[in-house]
Amino acid sequence: MKRLLTVICLLIFLVMTGGYVFAEDLPVEAPVQQAPAVEAAPAAPSESKIDTGDTAWMLISTALVMLMTPGLALFYGGMVRRKNVLGTIMQSFAMLCIVSIVWVLWGYSLSFGPDKGGIIGGLEWFGLNGVGQEPAPLAGTIPHLVFMMFQGMFAIITPALITGAFAERMKFSALMLFSVLWVTFVYSPLCHWVWGGGWIGSVLGALDFAGGTVVHINSAVAAIVAIIVVGKRKGYGVEPMLPHNLPMTILGAGLLWFGWFGFNAGSALSSAGLASLAFVTTNTASAAAAMSWTAAEWMHRGKPTALGAVSGAVAGLVAITPAAGFVSPMSSIVIGGVAGIICYLAVSLKPKLGYDDSLDVIGVHGVGGTWGALATGIFASTALNAAGKDGLLFGNPPLLGIQAMAVIASYVFVFIATLIILKIVDWTVGLRVSDGEEFVGLDHAVHGESGYTS
Repeated sequence: MKRLLTVICLLIFLVMTGGYVFAEDLPVEAPVQQAPAVEAAPAAPSESKIDTGDTAWMLISTALVMLMTPGLALFYGGMVRRKNVLGTIMQSFAMLCIVSIVWVLWGYSLSFGPDKGGIIGGLEWFGLNGVGQEPAPLAGTIPHLVFMMFQGMFAIITPALITGAFAERMKFSALMLFSVLWVTFVYSPLCHWVWGGGWIGSVLGALDFAGGTVVHINSAVAAIVAIIVVGKRKGYGVEPMLPHNLPMTILGAGLLWFGWFGFNAGSALSSAGLASLAFVTTNTASAAAAMSWTAAEWMHRGKPTALGAVSGAVAGLVAITPAAGFVSPMSSIVIGGVAGIICYLAVSLKPKLGYDDSLDVIGVHGVGGTWGALATGIFASTALNAAGKDGLLFGNPPLLGIQAMAVIASYVFVFIATLIILKIVDWTVGLRVSDGEEFVGLDHAVHGESGYTS
C-alpha cells in the first residue's frame, strides 16, 4: 500500500508539471469550421463546400464508432456468467438497432436541431426532414447526413454502456422501453446542451471534445440510478460471480480501443491536424492507464491480471475523451496514468461500499469521465487547438471551475431524469426478471437459447 501511495504522489507531481511539456512546440490547430484566408482583397463569403477527404475520414470514423458497440458487447459478455453471455451481448446489439431508429426519427433533431432557448433542439428535422447531402451546419466540409450518422453512433453506445450496471437481471422488454425514453429525454437534451448549441457549451463555455459528459458521465450517473432502483443480483456478495470468458473480454477491449480512434479523432470533424493530435493522445492515454492500473494492482494484490490491464486501457480511453483535441501527448500520459490508478481504486472499493455494479460502469466511466472532464480544465491549451481554451496550467484557472460546473449539472440532471424514467418503466412493464429466470439465466429464460452447447 505504501508503494501505491508513492505512485499516486508521483502522478500528482506530474499533474502539476507535465502539462507544460511540448505544448509550445506543437502547431496551432485552427477551428474546424474556420476556412483560411487566401485572397488579398475582401471578397463576399461563399457557401461551405464538401471536402471529399474530410468526408472519407468521417465515413470511416462513423464505421469505427459503430464497431465499438459490438466490441462493448464482447467486452461485457466475457465478464458475466456463462448463463447470461447471449443476454448481455443482445442488450448491446439491441441498442444498435433501436437507437438507430430513434435517432433518425427524432433523436438527432432534438440533439442538434435549431436551438430552443439553450435547452433542446427543435423538431424541424424530424425524420431527417431537411437533412441531406448539403454541408452540415456544425461541420461545413462534410455532408449533413454523415454528421448525423457519426453523432448517432455516440447515441447508440451511451445506453449500451449503462447495461453493464444491471447485467444479468433486467427484463429485455424493460430495456427496450427504457432505451427509447432515456435517449429521448436524457441523452438528447444533454447532447444539445454540450454540442448542439445549448447552454453548457455555448453559454457556460465548457469543453468536451468527444463525450466526457455526454457519453461517460451520462451513462455512469444513469448506472448509479439503475443500480439503486433495480437492486442487486441474487446471491451477490455470497456466491462467486466471476467472468466466464476473459479472452472474449480482451477481444472486446481491443475492438473498443480500435474504434475509439474514430470516436476521438473523428470528433475533429475533418482529416486535418487536429484529428492527428486526438489520434495520438487517445492511444497514449490508453497505454498509460493500462500500465498504471496494472502497476497498482500488482502492488496491491500481488499479481497483474489481464482483466485489470484491459480495464485500465478502457479507463484511459474514457479519461482522454473530453480532452483528446485540447491537450498535448505528454499531458495525455498524465491524464491516462492518473485515470488508471483512481479507476482501479474506485473498482476496488466496490465490495466495501456494497453496491452491485455488475461490470464497473461507475468505477471506469463515472470516475474516469469525471477526471477527464476536470483534467481538460487543467491541461487544455490554445497552442494546440485555437478553438479551445487555455486551462489551469496555462494561465486560465476559471476553466477548471467551468468544467466542474458542467460535471455537476450533468450529474444532477441525469440522476433525476433517469430516476423518473426507471420508475415509469417499472410501473408499466417491470424492471427485473423473476427469481427463477435469474437463477436459470437470461440466455435460456428470456431468449430461449444458449451461448455454449456444452
